[in-house]
Amino acid sequence: MEKRILLEKRGRSDDEITELILDNCRSTYIDGLTDSFTALETLSLINVGLVSLKNFPKLSNLRKLELSDNRISNGLNHLTGSPKLTHLNLSGNRIKDFDELQPLKDLENLEVLDLFNNQVTLIENYREKLFQLIPSLNYLDGFDKEYVEAPSDEEDMAEEEEPEDSCEESDEEEVSLAYLYNDNLEEDQEDWKSVESDYNNADEEFDSEEEEDEEGGGGGGGGGENEGEDGGDSDGEGEDEEGEEEEDGEDDADGSEAAASSTAAAAAEADESKSTATEAAAATSSTTEDVAKEGEPEARGKKRKFQGTDSDG
Repeated sequence: MEKRILLEKRGRSDDEITELILDNCRSTYIDGLTDSFTALETLSLINVGLVSLKNFPKLSNLRKLELSDNRISNGLNHLTGSPKLTHLNLSGNRIKDFDELQPLKDLENLEVLDLFNNQVTLIENYREKLFQLIPSLNYLDGFDKEYVEAPSDEEDMAEEEEPEDSCEESDEEEVSLAYLYNDNLEEDQEDWKSVESDYNNADEEFDSEEEEDEEGGGGGGGGGENEGEDGGDSDGEGEDEEGEEEEDGEDDADGSEAAASSTAAAAAEADESKSTATEAAAATSSTTEDVAKEGEPEARGKKRKFQGTDSDG
């Protein structure tokens, strides 16, 4: 048992140990367990082979003691040095006489006692006597005075964990708040998308207007642009239901006048280009004649000189 205690300590000091499990370590008496375990609250000695509780230490903070499946028949008075003990399991031992249980009356905080599979349980009125002997006792062998079953260890743990439910509820509230926040965020995103689409549409309209202005300025003549705009106006006004025919006629007349003016301008430009070409041709021919005239005397002189040479010969 002493070696097992050293192993379970794992390098910690005695006053730091709050739980010690020594099951199946095989020992007939208490060995290596001392009063120095002042912080110990849970001690388990199941199936160790104990025949007595002699040398059991005084453990001032011990609350739960497991001694089932041993060979204990007496010595329960050694447990009085643990006044805070609330749970004691002595099932599967060799306690025969009711007198061996008398020391348990000094455990004023004992609430749960298990003596199942001991011969003492065969004594008449055994349950009534024990509840009278230990006033603080709530459950004996798994049942209370009215034979209502005691809650299991899992149920006890669930009751101890109840305060955590409030934390879970707060987590759910946080999730719901996050969900609402996400909804608001999605709505804001949708609003932003609508604003962005409106902004893009305005940009497209502005770009189309600029393109129309550029086409009108570089069309090669104000008359063509006016004709297109007048035609567009006449087409747009022609979609009205009543009283628009006269205005369409006026727009057509304006378009014809504009076309005639553009045609006249084109003819004038053509005449100007023709006259320019004629002047250029005339200048070229005069230059050629001047050059020919200048070269003619020289040619005549050379001819005369040549003829004189022939006569001399």
